[in-house]
Amino acid sequence: MFSRAWQRLSSVVLGLVSAPAAMADWELNMPRGITEVSQSIYELHMLIFWICVWIGVVVFGVMFYSIFKHRKSKGAVASQFHESLGLELLWTAVPTVILIAMAVPATTVLIQMYDTTNSAVDIKITGHQWKWQYDYLGEDVGFFSNLSTTTDEIYNRTEKGENYLLEVDKHVVVPTGQKLRFLITSNDVIHAWWVPEIAVKKDAIPGYINESWALIPEGQEGLYRGQCAELCGVQHGFMPIVLEAVTADEYQAWLDDQRAGKIAEAAAALGDFSYDELMVEGAEVYARSCAGCHGTEGQGMGSVFPALAGSPIAINDMAGHIDIVLNGKAGTAMQSFSAQLSDVEIAAVITYERNAWGNDTGETVTPQMIIDAKK
Repeated sequence: MFSRAWQRLSSVVLGLVSAPAAMADWELNMPRGITEVSQSIYELHMLIFWICVWIGVVVFGVMFYSIFKHRKSKGAVASQFHESLGLELLWTAVPTVILIAMAVPATTVLIQMYDTTNSAVDIKITGHQWKWQYDYLGEDVGFFSNLSTTTDEIYNRTEKGENYLLEVDKHVVVPTGQKLRFLITSNDVIHAWWVPEIAVKKDAIPGYINESWALIPEGQEGLYRGQCAELCGVQHGFMPIVLEAVTADEYQAWLDDQRAGKIAEAAAALGDFSYDELMVEGAEVYARSCAGCHGTEGQGMGSVFPALAGSPIAINDMAGHIDIVLNGKAGTAMQSFSAQLSDVEIAAVITYERNAWGNDTGETVTPQMIIDAKK
């Protein structure tokens, strides 16, 4: 038995040594990050780490020396003394000095982390089950960011992509060289917005607004990924964050494109859409926003997420169907999609739900009907 265990251990060690690529993802320390705050946090972490290492070396060194030097086999006899004022002062003073040495830099970093004043860009971040909503305050720009990993990848029907569960349909775009202030809250349960490379990790709590900030240096443009860091429900792992840092000029152009897209979206809602166009669009919207709860074939998931295939509301009650998609249903996991989806997307997904999986009502819901229902 011992020889078999030794052979297994040898195989594992040999495999790791002969495959350095397998070790490439072993990161035992926290990331250094790209912002000044993240650098300060990393340096503070390393300072405290080495202080703890030296405390351990000294304490265990003295302990092992004492055990060896004064062992019973050498005839050592324990000293008898009580109420040594010198020792009491020493073991009080030394820890006090160590704590002060750690507290001063830690306080400096904390003050730096909580200074959200003089920001150039303010972004309100709202957590939802299970997606993020971003509103650029004062810019008339806002959107929801959803997981874009396909259900086929999640259920192993296709090969998983490079950024499995870490890609979204819309990035939160920010400029480099400008101070960013994040106002973080939640619409339902507690979430946490976490992007390690910029050293921002804040809980999103219903009814409260937490603040954080970052300043990404110029020259550090790129994508920085994060996730929800608070267990928030069955799809907690499906709430990634993709922060895209761009130059100031690119950021301004992006804002202009977002505003123009909003105007074009409103104009598109007044156009005419065929049944086939709505079904195609509806299938895409359903896969992105509904399948996670109601199933890829409308089969539902137990009593919490009811089936849509053969559902009375999806076959008979069109007005009720529109109302529940727009406004959600209190006391259930069904949330409002009025602000999450465009009028065209809502009309398309309801049309799809009323005609897919054998529902076959033949009915079409138009964007104008959604506009009227919102009034």
